[in-house]
Amino acid sequence: MQTIYGVPPQTVQDDLNQLNRALDNQVARQRHDNLIIGTWNLRSFSSLSRKWTATGNDSPKRDLRALLAIGDIIKRFDVCAVQEVMGNLRALRDLLKYLGDDWAFLMTDITLGDAGNKERLAYIYNSKRVQPSGLACEIVIPPEIIADRSRINTQFVRTPYAVSFKAGKETFILLTAHIDYGHSAHDRIPELKAIARWMADWAKKTNRYHQNLLLLGDFNIDRHGSDLWQAFTSTGLYVPNALHNVKRSIFTGDHDSPMADKFYDQIAWFKSGSNRARLNMEFISAGGFDFLPHVYSDQNLNKTSISFRLSDHYPLWVEFKRG
Repeated sequence: MQTIYGVPPQTVQDDLNQLNRALDNQVARQRHDNLIIGTWNLRSFSSLSRKWTATGNDSPKRDLRALLAIGDIIKRFDVCAVQEVMGNLRALRDLLKYLGDDWAFLMTDITLGDAGNKERLAYIYNSKRVQPSGLACEIVIPPEIIADRSRINTQFVRTPYAVSFKAGKETFILLTAHIDYGHSAHDRIPELKAIARWMADWAKKTNRYHQNLLLLGDFNIDRHGSDLWQAFTSTGLYVPNALHNVKRSIFTGDHDSPMADKFYDQIAWFKSGSNRARLNMEFISAGGFDFLPHVYSDQNLNKTSISFRLSDHYPLWVEFKRG
């Protein structure tokens, strides 16, 4: 059986070399001690076919070459929030083996209920560059707010997950979420408003301790300026301009795809000048990464096939100056 520790075939290695050259250009840390935080919805990140290239009868289609590509992308981040980690952890465990002993993870248990889709939320981080600083929690809405019904009338389908980290002199709290898609766009508004309000209330409390609070993940927002966008930014959350025109989906431009022009993934915080707690870390840059041109170059795979191997989402990242 082929393993993550094996030597990849030359065609796979050629793809990885090309992928890393592109990463050198597009996710280049401006200073060695700067902090890069990423977020990535890895489509149904679950089991793995331990073959370099999965073929027609193999299930799942995620294979070793996909996992190496995922690993080489995540290596560019100091910490990455990952959505859609599933109950089966084979791919995650092999990914950690590939990343090496300096890498670790924190995650939730699976979400029960049909809408929860048995998903977990996770953080994968480089323990030489960042360390958990004590806080790990899931966001649960108090009964009296649910009883009010004017804000949200149920719990989050997948409870947002927060973890605090420390890098150098900086302490920061990451809150990641995967907003329930619902039956229509309007169904997503209550969760988006609830998490925006929660962030605003939390930012007021953490500001006195000079901590930084960032929200990142898959918020299933259709378009910039849409009702969903307005709900997300209703309490002053700021998404850097550098992310406004970044493609979120590998299907962007495919007009027959439901993900063609979506704005699902975000990284946001409260900035100076808002009535909320500002970020203490200095923002440097942000972007996404289009892996499509650099994977499976020897295979005649369509985008849907690649989405089940890597993802249908692109990763996003932000860079901050570290104190």
